[in-house]
Amino acid sequence: MVKCSEVMTENPVCCLTDDSVERIAQWMQTEDIGAIPVVDNYQARRLIGIVTDRDLALRVLGLRRDAKDTLVGDVMTSRPVACSPSDDLEAIMDVMSQHQIRRIPVVEANGQLVGIISQADLATRLRDPHKAADVLQEVSQPNPLVVHS
Repeated sequence: MVKCSEVMTENPVCCLTDDSVERIAQWMQTEDIGAIPVVDNYQARRLIGIVTDRDLALRVLGLRRDAKDTLVGDVMTSRPVACSPSDDLEAIMDVMSQHQIRRIPVVEANGQLVGIISQADLATRLRDPHKAADVLQEVSQPNPLVVHS
């Protein structure tokens, strides 16, 4: 059984609710990442949310909000789906597929952020490339609840 700790990126970049969206977007660009976990503070690093490039596109640009004046806490996804370092990776990949989640934070029992698993982590670190491809395909399916006009 492969555990989440075996494929996660350890000690990921994180941010606070009072960080500006502009700063976070620049950080995403500099670090070449599409999601940043949101923590209560930098010492305890308790996960309280996640902000993704999609959040920025839909909740900032799509609503014509000013990125300088908009805070992460106003656009983040609260209480994101997360996993434990000791969780079975296969089960977590099923969760990612079911919920169409591209990245999943990894937290200890006390809620402390210790890692993140992204599609890139699965593609580069998973010993079964077919399973990684299956997750990528399932996560990328159109949402049947969204009506396109």
